[in-house]
Amino acid sequence: MRDGILIGAYLAAIVAANLIVAAYGPAAVVPVAFVFVGFDLTLRDRLHERWPSRDRAARMLALIAAGGAISWLLNRDAGPIAVASTVAFLAAALTDWAVYSALGGRSPFVRVNGSNVASATVDSALFVGLAFGWLPGIIAAQLVAKVAGGLVWYFAIRAIDRRRWRARHELEPWQLEPQTRPDPEAEW
Repeated sequence: MRDGILIGAYLAAIVAANLIVAAYGPAAVVPVAFVFVGFDLTLRDRLHERWPSRDRAARMLALIAAGGAISWLLNRDAGPIAVASTVAFLAAALTDWAVYSALGGRSPFVRVNGSNVASATVDSALFVGLAFGWLPGIIAAQLVAKVAGGLVWYFAIRAIDRRRWRARHELEPWQLEPQTRPDPEAEW
């Protein structure tokens, strides 16, 4: 996937999540976490791989801040949710970066989902706490939803990558000798 598409999808998911939660309150937190936040957590790792390390942090900071700002501009009443989301996503991004980097050398599955578990924990506690107060049941449900959603999105993105790999090579993977077969997992 190209960077522009990834960035647009990332921002769209953050903004959609913020506006839905602002409109429907705590009742929307868990489904939004599964669909939109799990997607963003997984895309964050894809961007981590694609962006040069020298400006990766600044780009991610700008992307997260832009998501909060766009949410607020589209609905001024979403301000408290946008602020909670921005703070939680920033802390979660730092956690994600540290865990994803520490898991270097492991399979993409382990790196992505391992970092998602850590960052979803931070994000869930901070977001719900800042937006609605301490609600342990919602925090726990949101955490499970984010991790499960991230896992589903990991496999969906990997399936897209494999289909694109086959189209680029105009061959099915089984048509190549094993030692000459490029690794479609390289991008995951």
